[in-house]
Amino acid sequence: MVKVGYARVSTTDQNLDRQTEALNKYGINKIYFEKLSGAKTHRPEFDKMIEELTEGDIVVVAELTRLSRSTAQLIAVGEAFKERGIQLISLKENIDTTTPSGRLMFGMLAVLAQFEREIIVGRTKEGLAIAKQKGVRMGRPPINNDRMDLAVELWESGRYTVSEITRKTGVTKAPLYREINRCELTREVAI
Repeated sequence: MVKVGYARVSTTDQNLDRQTEALNKYGINKIYFEKLSGAKTHRPEFDKMIEELTEGDIVVVAELTRLSRSTAQLIAVGEAFKERGIQLISLKENIDTTTPSGRLMFGMLAVLAQFEREIIVGRTKEGLAIAKQKGVRMGRPPINNDRMDLAVELWESGRYTVSEITRKTGVTKAPLYREINRCELTREVAI
């Protein structure tokens, strides 16, 4: 069992002294230092720490916000630790997953994160339903027929690449290909 510390600040001009002092007081064997936003999905020192951790190790942070910037990300990290038999201790929040009460607190965070996600999904669905009732058109705006006709005409001339056509007309590749295929099928049926 190794106690591993992780200290992070968001910018290079911030310092890690407060976190380092708290971790050293706790008796950490090794500390990983990072000066990078917690919103980044790939943090070199964090990734290195994760790679080197083994079952039974304990990760100690000064506070949970140093580990992640969102509750969902924190829960994902906690679940990954749990699957690998790695424990988590957060000094500020007094969460220690080596104890039943610490696991309970972390589990409550997971439940709250799931609740938050479900509330957001529900609000989004309600907003979309209201917008549809008001006649708001969803999705991309319709493509102007004149622009599409020009795009097909340029394609049929054989003098332009698809990239050139999309730049000239503003018609994107997928609708252009659909229209070209539709025109070809129409010709085949007419023959």
